[in-house]
Amino acid sequence: MSSAAGNAVLTVAGLSVGVRDLRLVTDVSFSLGPGERVGLIGESGSGKSLTALSLMGLLPEGLRAAGSVRMAAVDHDLVDASERDMTRVRGDRMAMVFQEPMTALNPLMRVGDQVAEVMLLHDTQPDRRSARAAVTELFQRVHLPDPERMPGSYPHQLSGGQRQRIMLAIALANNPSVLICDEPTTALDVTVQALMLEEILAGVEREGSALLFITHDLPVVAMVCQRVLVMYGGRLVESGPVREVFTSPRHPYTAGLLASSRFEESDTAGRLPTISGSVPAAGHFPAGCPFRDRCPAATEECAEWPGWTGGAAHGFACWHPVGRTGQ
Repeated sequence: MSSAAGNAVLTVAGLSVGVRDLRLVTDVSFSLGPGERVGLIGESGSGKSLTALSLMGLLPEGLRAAGSVRMAAVDHDLVDASERDMTRVRGDRMAMVFQEPMTALNPLMRVGDQVAEVMLLHDTQPDRRSARAAVTELFQRVHLPDPERMPGSYPHQLSGGQRQRIMLAIALANNPSVLICDEPTTALDVTVQALMLEEILAGVEREGSALLFITHDLPVVAMVCQRVLVMYGGRLVESGPVREVFTSPRHPYTAGLLASSRFEESDTAGRLPTISGSVPAAGHFPAGCPFRDRCPAATEECAEWPGWTGGAAHGFACWHPVGRTGQ
């Protein structure tokens, strides 16, 4: 499901996440190439964040991942890797910007010390003096005000946008091969959101990092990403170049998401288009195609998983794709 599979920096194959007999993410496969920007979209509850947490080895207690997650220049699979092995990867080869920085930042440490700690842990700076100088440079790069004094602040003394920039500085501190952003701009106002997106793009371009950008904001995906993965019910249901998927969606769920994002369209009563029904609770999606109980095109055939049609250029998993002849 990727045009970059031959020289991928991250390859995910058959990734599943669950607890006992309850499956929350099922058979997810994709890869990221150097410098590639990929969006992962879907409604809340579709499995996007669980997928990201499994890549980082940060799943909540009780959940287990299966399948394979491999990174270039890392000689072991990340699935079921020991915490010691993951500590070498996390924050160095692969880093993540979380949605809510107040839960990710240590409230008892000055933000400069938190950024410096990441560099010292992975030996990318030889000593604390060098790390402090690097922190100031990082804060300048992510456009934090007064970068000379900002390192002495505590998280509660900063605005939401400033805390997110601190998280981005931590993520970029060791020049990661893969940067994961999980809804990093959701809680920000429009102006700060635009600045944050510019800083993310500048950071990954400067370092040549692959970007996995998780969001439900389709205009942001159109602006930031080159390729998109569409997720529903813990499965990937469509993938391909952003322009092609957004202009010619093949899965009914993708088409529904796109229609719901067109705020200029409404019916005669002024109602905006929506996807019928609601997202089931995690682990309680129907068998077969997980979207079949909300899909207007569903038939008895949809009780079986359709498998994947197509490839890196544009693929989908649907018995009754949008645009099929005779539909």
